[in-house]
Amino acid sequence: MRAHQLPARAVVSCGFLIALAAVAPAARLRAAEAPQTPGLLPAFSDGGSSSREARRQAIDCLPLEQMTEPQRQAVEKALRSTTLYRKLPVQTLTCDTDLFDFALANPESIVDIWRVLGISRLVLDPAGHAQWRLADGYGTVGMLRLLHHARRGHKGTLVFHGRGAYSGPLAPKPLSGTCLLVVQHEPVTPAADGRQRQQIRIDAFLDVDGVGLEIVTRSLQPIIVRSAASNLHEICLFMSTLSEAATENPEGIVHLASRLTRTDPEDRQALATIARAAGKNSPLAAATPADAERLQTELAARWLSTDELDQVHRRR
Repeated sequence: MRAHQLPARAVVSCGFLIALAAVAPAARLRAAEAPQTPGLLPAFSDGGSSSREARRQAIDCLPLEQMTEPQRQAVEKALRSTTLYRKLPVQTLTCDTDLFDFALANPESIVDIWRVLGISRLVLDPAGHAQWRLADGYGTVGMLRLLHHARRGHKGTLVFHGRGAYSGPLAPKPLSGTCLLVVQHEPVTPAADGRQRQQIRIDAFLDVDGVGLEIVTRSLQPIIVRSAASNLHEICLFMSTLSEAATENPEGIVHLASRLTRTDPEDRQALATIARAAGKNSPLAAATPADAERLQTELAARWLSTDELDQVHRRR
């Protein structure tokens, strides 16, 4: 099979990787899985923006009045020193609301799923309350922290701040920098068959240190912009697939959750509970041991393996 043509991998620049690695599989979807499957997104196209108006709207939505003084200072510093701003294309996906909320609250568990499936080199480890240490396996390392989470029902805004570095073939010199990420999410009108749908909007503010500024503005900006957009698109594809699997094969997700050795036991149990609730009223739900064992193979088959990903990177 040929790989999906979108560069859906860990984002190459430190700032956008830090911004997106919490939810990015750093994987490529196989071309044979790209056609329109019910519940998944349409083919990717970048409808993002770097306009002043988009940037102003992103800043206006920041809940600064709800933040502590240190949090506000971190946000304001990031806004003053932005090298590159990008509003990513708004994504709407079919996904169980509880599963979607779980992914936002426990990004390390989703990354652990990719590890078990063998489709990503990404490592995302908790490093304290609402903080994560990350490495994409291809030259980027960093720290990510959740500065603030404002929530009303299932609608919310998350503000992340990260710092990291990239050293690899896409840049002649090592890059380092910081990133501010504003994630807005909310449920939207269900699909015609009643399945729940979610909308996610992401604004990213990247600040590159020193010599990296010229590299990014002259050479890497187009790659960063497209990689970030396509990465988010395929993240949503994965979450739609995972939600569909939870509905049709809840015991398969329960079995998968039991193998997440880098996930806290309480979070493994929470994921299992969400899957069983999603499949409770589904006439398609499978419950045999064979079906549970088969799910992991079926999920992994839609994505390039880590060995295949390595070959893609060696060709760059």
